[in-house]
Amino acid sequence: MLSLVTIFGLLGNITTGLVYLAPVKTFWHIVRCGSTEEFDCLPYVAKLLNGYMWVYYGVVKPNSVLVATVNGFGALLELVYVIIFLIFAPPRIRAITAVLFGALDVVFPIAAVLITQMFCTREMQINIAGFLSLLFSVITYGSPLAIMKTVVTTKSVEYMPFLLSFILFINGLTWTVYAILTRDWFIGIPNGSGFVFGTAQLVLYAMYWKPKQSKTTFDHVVEDGCQSGPLLDKNESRAEA
Repeated sequence: MLSLVTIFGLLGNITTGLVYLAPVKTFWHIVRCGSTEEFDCLPYVAKLLNGYMWVYYGVVKPNSVLVATVNGFGALLELVYVIIFLIFAPPRIRAITAVLFGALDVVFPIAAVLITQMFCTREMQINIAGFLSLLFSVITYGSPLAIMKTVVTTKSVEYMPFLLSFILFINGLTWTVYAILTRDWFIGIPNGSGFVFGTAQLVLYAMYWKPKQSKTTFDHVVEDGCQSGPLLDKNESRAEA
């Protein structure tokens, strides 16, 4: 029989996979329009780094293959997203994205792996990889916080899709239970935070939901828990396009 750890690990793979797939609609729109418009590259660069760190953690820690597999899938998707962003971004934004990608998604993870492999014991490798994964995961929760602030300010859930909020809630709950069963607080702390934020989003949705009165343009749709935002001001972006 499958153990509870395996069951919740597999459920976590499914929910995390859905979270990683959330931006597909956004990038299909970018490809069709041939422009990144006002979407920000930073969430995808950061999530690619986060995926790398979780893969490394899943590899160095025994019996954590389920952590490595789903984040390997996620890192591959995030890499595709960043490449699409590099292809379709205006010159100035493309340069910024390339610098961020090179520093955060190439130099840093390679340096982290090489240094820990050469100079650290296996236990220290697990602790460093776990701490970095925890840190970057917590940082990525800045996007849901920004969206929640927008909902409270506008008293509208227009920018916070219910399905994504529900998936984030289930994903946080699933991995929190997994962390409790395995006593892995590197997984438990960020996903416990995700469960709390997901719960808060659902509460806000219940408080501020109202029937749609007009169709929202794509530019204002929130995907992947990240609200679109410019790296440059609109005038500068127009000048470069």
